[in-house]
Amino acid sequence: MRHWQITSLSLALLVLTGCGGMSASECELADWESVGYADGARGRTVEAFDQRRQSCARHDVAPDFKAYQSGRDAGLTEYCQPAKAYRLGAQGGAYYGVCPGALGARFYDSYLEGRLLFDLESAVNRSDRQIAANQARMDAIEIQLAENIAAQFSDMVTPEQRAILLIETQQLAEERVTLAGEVDRLEVQLEQQRQELEDYRQEMVAKR
Repeated sequence: MRHWQITSLSLALLVLTGCGGMSASECELADWESVGYADGARGRTVEAFDQRRQSCARHDVAPDFKAYQSGRDAGLTEYCQPAKAYRLGAQGGAYYGVCPGALGARFYDSYLEGRLLFDLESAVNRSDRQIAANQARMDAIEIQLAENIAAQFSDMVTPEQRAILLIETQQLAEERVTLAGEVDRLEVQLEQQRQELEDYRQEMVAKR
């Protein structure tokens, strides 16, 4: 059987078991070359085989590592492509150093390019979320301040309660000022991050 040919039975086994436990029949019927190819094409480490080996050992079945490794090597040739590396990095995926030699060096370079895009996008999203969170807190403070000020003039409030409300009002006002300053800083930062992201995107388009 060719490396790239995965039987329907083997494919079903892969879907059902992944890298987890395998039944006795799955261990006995598995086409280990196809299993290895599928693992390689997904960029899995040899630990995937170790997990299956341990699972099959419980059923007194020894997987064919030679066939598995042959298939995995072929699968890695499909996986270890710069375009896939870039997508993996851009999606924030983890790379486990499975690509060999010069192929691995090219893969890692492309992965880092994609990862930088992911990091730049993540920075923009974090700043955006923090601004939104600060603004939501400022809105909540405005409501609380209005309630505190109204309560201070109520005949139902004791002098002691009024003093507590005054302190709380001052603290809320100070927090609002701090948050407003933080929002101003974050908005400047966000604009810079967006520009960096746009510049990098254009650089990647030009490069590719």
